[in-house]
Amino acid sequence: MSSIASTPFSSVPVASPAVSRRRFALVGLGTAAAAVIANLLVYALGSAVVGYDSRFVVLANASGTILFTVVPAIMAVLLYAVLVRFSGNPAHIFTNIAVVVLIVSLIPDLTYIPSVPGATSGQTAILMLMHVVAAVVIVSMLTTQTRSERP
Repeated sequence: MSSIASTPFSSVPVASPAVSRRRFALVGLGTAAAAVIANLLVYALGSAVVGYDSRFVVLANASGTILFTVVPAIMAVLLYAVLVRFSGNPAHIFTNIAVVVLIVSLIPDLTYIPSVPGATSGQTAILMLMHVVAAVVIVSMLTTQTRSERP
C-alpha cells in the first residue's frame, strides 16, 4: 500500500511523516534554488521583452529578484516542515495558505508599485508573474517531492 493518501475532500496527496529530515532538507534547498532560477529566467525574459527603467529600483538588477524569492521560499519550506510534522494533511493546508499569501503578495503590486518612480505596467506585470512563478514552483516541489518513497 502506498504511503500517499487523499482525503475525501481533496485530491491533494497527504505527505507522509516518514520523509527523512535529510531528504526534506535537500528538497527544501532545491525548492528555494528552483524558485530563484525560475524567477531569474522571468527577470531576463522580462528585460528582453519589456525593458526595465533604471529608476525602477525594484527591477534595477537581479539581486532584488534573488533576495525577494529566496527569503519567502525558505519561509515556505519552514512552514511546510511544521505542517508535515503536526498536520494530517499538510499538502492541502499548505496549498491553501500559499494561495492566500499569493493573493496578498499581489496587492502591493497593484496598489503601491505603480506609484514607484520609473514603474510601468509592463514591469508591474513582470513582478506579478514572478510572484506566480515562485508560488507554483514552491508549492509543486514541496507537495510532490516530500512524499515518502516507502511502500
